[in-house]
Amino acid sequence: MTTRIALCLGALIVLALGLDALRNDMAGTLLVAKKFMDLIEYLAFWR
Repeated sequence: MTTRIALCLGALIVLALGLDALRNDMAGTLLVAKKFMDLIEYLAFWR
């Protein structure tokens, strides 16, 4: 991955988080975080 691609992806993530904060009070980010925690718990079970 080149530096330019990494910076573009980072800027895109920051922009998405900013838009979620402005429009949805971070509801989308919270949903993704909860689902990620469920995934980690599921994977820990199978370990």
